[in-house]
Amino acid sequence: EGQINGIVTETFEIARADAGGVLAGPFAGVPSFIKDLIDWRGAPTLKGSRGLAGHMATADNVFAARWRRAGIVSLGKSATPEAGLISSTEPLSNGPTRNPWDISRIPGGSSGGAAALVAAGVVPFAHASDGGGSIRIPASSCGVFGLKPSRDRLPYSEPGATPPPLQISVNHAVTVSVRDSIELFRAAEMPGADYPPLGEIKPLTRRLKIGFAPEPIGGTALHPDTRAAIEDVAQLCRDLGHTVIDYTIPMDGPKFTDAFIMYWAAGAGEFAQAVSAASGKPVSPEILEPWTLGLANMAAARMADLPGIIGYLQAFEEEYHSFFNDLDILLTPVTGSPAVPVGEQAPDGDFDAVMDSVLKFVAYTSPMNVAGAASMSVPLAWSPTGLPIGAMFSGRRGDDALLFELALELETARPWAGRKPAVTAL
Repeated sequence: EGQINGIVTETFEIARADAGGVLAGPFAGVPSFIKDLIDWRGAPTLKGSRGLAGHMATADNVFAARWRRAGIVSLGKSATPEAGLISSTEPLSNGPTRNPWDISRIPGGSSGGAAALVAAGVVPFAHASDGGGSIRIPASSCGVFGLKPSRDRLPYSEPGATPPPLQISVNHAVTVSVRDSIELFRAAEMPGADYPPLGEIKPLTRRLKIGFAPEPIGGTALHPDTRAAIEDVAQLCRDLGHTVIDYTIPMDGPKFTDAFIMYWAAGAGEFAQAVSAASGKPVSPEILEPWTLGLANMAAARMADLPGIIGYLQAFEEEYHSFFNDLDILLTPVTGSPAVPVGEQAPDGDFDAVMDSVLKFVAYTSPMNVAGAASMSVPLAWSPTGLPIGAMFSGRRGDDALLFELALELETARPWAGRKPAVTAL
C-alpha cells in the first residue's frame, strides 16, 4: 500500500471491534474500504480536502449502512480527489495515489484509491461512487470491474435531503469479480415502484445488437492503444455471436460537454461554500485546492447560464434513451487514452492545461450519469506497455441486470482475475 498510497485513514481498531461482534449478512467479516466521500461511523470524512480536517462521522451514510448490514468490515477510508471533482486522485491533503500496474501513472478518479487497492489485491472489492465516470474510469485504469448502477437503484441521498436539480451520482463498488459486484448490488439495492429486485443473474444467453461507437463525444482525439483495444473487444463480441454495428452517437457532443462541465463546476462552488462554513474560514487556497477554486470561479462567471444548462441536461435523458430505439447496448472506450502520468491532472497544476487533459481523458462517461443509465467498465484489454484499458458497455436506465448478464459472459470468455499488476499484495 505504501507504493500506491490508496488509503487516507486506517480504521483497524474499529474493524477489529466490528469483526469481534456478531456479524451476519452475505459478506460477514469480509474486509473492504469506504471511499472518503461518505460517512462510516467512527471514521473521519475528509473528502480529499484540507478544509475538512478533523471532521469525524458519528453515523453511517445511508449507503454505508447497507454495507455494514451486509457484514462488511471497513479497514479504512480510500483516497479520493477533493470532493471527487477530477479524474485523477492526487489530493494535496494526502498526495497522489498511484496505479499498481505502473506507479508513474494515475489510477483514475475519483474512486482512485478504491480501484488501486482492489487491483493490488489488498481487498477483493471496495466502495466507489460515480458522478461523471468515477467508478468506470478507475476500474478501466486499474484493470478491475466497475458497474455504475441506474439512478435510484442503490441508496445515495440521505432521507430528507434536498435533491439536486439533477441527480448524477450513484454509489456502488469496484471489484475483481462480476459475481461480487452482483452480490454487493443485491445487498444494497432498494427495489421499489421503478425497479423490481435484481434477482438471480446468469450469463447472457440471448444475442444482442451492439452499437460500436469508438469516437470521443467531445471531438477530441482517441489514443491509438485505446482504439486498438476497443476494436479488439468489438471483435470479441462478434465472435461470441452478438451483432456489432458501427454507430455514431447522435448528439451534440461539444454542447453536452460544456453543459456538463458547468453543472460540475456549480457543484464545486457549492462544495467550496460548505467547506468554508464547516471550517469557519473564507473560501481561499488555504482550505481548498486550486482546481476546486478554478471550477467554482468558472461557475460564478456563468451563473446566469445555469438555469438553461440544467434544463438542457434534464431533457437529455430522453435524448439518450432514443439511442437504444434500434440497439440493445452501446460499446465505447471508457477513457480517451490509457492512464496518464501522475502530475498531468494535479489539482495545483495550470488550470487550463489540467482541464485540457481531463476533457481528453473523460471522453465518454458523463452522458450515462445525466441519463441515469446503467453502464460498466469491463477489463478486457491491455496496452502494449501493460496498462489496462477497459471497455464500456452502456444501456438504458434499468438495464443493470442485462449488463451483469453480459459481464458474466465476457468474464468467462476472457477471464481477467489471473492478471496481476507490478505492485500486488498477492
